[in-house]
Amino acid sequence: MTRGNVTKVFYKGETDDFIVFVESPEDLAAWKKDKSIPLAQVANAFQVMVTHKHGAQGQLDRASKASLENEFGTSNEDEVIKKILDEGQPQSVPSAEKFGTRNESMGTRQGHPTA
Repeated sequence: MTRGNVTKVFYKGETDDFIVFVESPEDLAAWKKDKSIPLAQVANAFQVMVTHKHGAQGQLDRASKASLENEFGTSNEDEVIKKILDEGQPQSVPSAEKFGTRNESMGTRQGHPTA
């Protein structure tokens, strides 16, 4: 059972690389054409992630206010997200399939004694 695609917008900055996750490429394209669409319908989470200059595939950490200030001249995440969505490169990555048991509470599936 596949889980679908993850869409992210990658922004290569002067000091670091940044990523914002979006709901879908279609929502991003619609927002780029019509900025009156609320950002909440486009951004998956209002978090700017940083990859520590490891490109789009690096380990993700939440960007600090200082790193946002250094790169974008503001620590206002809404403004930074807008800039990343406008100028970044959208990338869709297939997410991994989910493996494992479905109900951990079932234990070893042995009969339980009744009182």
